[in-house]
Amino acid sequence: MTTERTAIVCTGILCADILGKTINDLPAKGKLSLADEISMQVGGCAANVAIGMAKLGFPPAIIGRIGQDGLGNFIRGTLLDMHVNMEGLKMDGEYSTAASMVMIDASGERTIIHAMGANAAFCFNDIQLDIVKQAKLLLIAGTFLMPSFDGEGTQMLLRYANENGVICCMDTAWDATGEWLHKIEPALQYLDWFMPSYDEAVELSGKKIPSRIAQFFLERGVKNVVIKLGNEGCFVQEGDNRGYLVPSYKNVVAVDSSGAGDSFCAGFITGLNQGWPVRDCAVFANAVGAHCVMKIGTTAGITSMQEILDFIKSAAK
Repeated sequence: MTTERTAIVCTGILCADILGKTINDLPAKGKLSLADEISMQVGGCAANVAIGMAKLGFPPAIIGRIGQDGLGNFIRGTLLDMHVNMEGLKMDGEYSTAASMVMIDASGERTIIHAMGANAAFCFNDIQLDIVKQAKLLLIAGTFLMPSFDGEGTQMLLRYANENGVICCMDTAWDATGEWLHKIEPALQYLDWFMPSYDEAVELSGKKIPSRIAQFFLERGVKNVVIKLGNEGCFVQEGDNRGYLVPSYKNVVAVDSSGAGDSFCAGFITGLNQGWPVRDCAVFANAVGAHCVMKIGTTAGITSMQEILDFIKSAAK
């Protein structure tokens, strides 16, 4: 049993990211080309949010699966350095740690080749429910990349958390299987906050206008919706109130869009945890996302909460 209450629990995917920049084209088969930089960082939606929150001063607990291998040890070491609670992190001796090869072009856009590894085996039975029960807020991050957990497992966890008074949030990934809404619709009724990207939200809803997208999810039981709009900011729908756009920050030089959506979630959840007004949460989340894209990697650009707040104040002048 865990003895210390953790305000936030991040559940979902963890992986090791091998990042290469600048890669505009792949070499011909059997040939070699040079990159400006190659590095390894922790990635995966749940890990990105956890590290982002830790850098903001609020390290959460994390629940997921990694392999008993070098990449898994790298992830554990990084999370340990960030003071993330790893009591619910399982090391799997059968599956390798999930990994992504991330190719970043001159514009900062990324192309990814991903191996699911241990994330593919992550399931409801891996979750220590006492950790969830003690939490103030639960985020499921990486939906559609956990085939043994997506669907029924997700619904079971959200129902349990909901019944125990935990604020329930979800962020999605791209669904390469094409199941989309069919996979998650039964779980939507338990969500206090649904935070998909615009492209993912379009695929899920079949709508293209943010207000109509948000209404689609509200009709399926979601209490509040935040749609991430990339460099346009975000659209917020608080229950039945009128939705609104929170614009992004201008004059931000993007070098890598990796992890921008996860950084947004880290910022938004930090605001919720602090009890801020929702609009302030969105403003802060946009600022955290803006910092993310200024450096290579999913979390390298995130600074302290005070530095983010100073950035917001300066941008408002």
